[in-house]
Amino acid sequence: MIYSRKLPLICLGAVVVWSIASPASAEEWTRKTANGGEISRSVTRDGNVYTGSTTRIGPNGGTYTSSSTCKAGVVDRCSRSYSGTGPNGQTFSGQRYSAAGPFGGRSVGRFTGPNGNTVYGFRRWRR
Repeated sequence: MIYSRKLPLICLGAVVVWSIASPASAEEWTRKTANGGEISRSVTRDGNVYTGSTTRIGPNGGTYTSSSTCKAGVVDRCSRSYSGTGPNGQTFSGQRYSAAGPFGGRSVGRFTGPNGNTVYGFRRWRR
């Protein structure tokens, strides 16, 4: 009788220890797009930190690459940087930082276009 009570507790303890000590999880995939391009995505998770990257290649030679890092919590925080090259060789780049909590969020970013001009933006929202 005592053995039958301890076994579920031991199993529960093993599950908790395994979930805490489990390695980071990862997911990667690549697929073709409807117009003949290709998109690749990679996401890894280490605790409450998520890191991802995306690469898109268009059928006409344009490329787009972005990478992001997010930390989950009461307030979720993310940063993302991206860049691209059009089929004619023009480039663009940008960064975006955001934080979202139970009552709303804020986001700030910058975008640099092919002509070298930089635009800054700020957004705030409530839930």
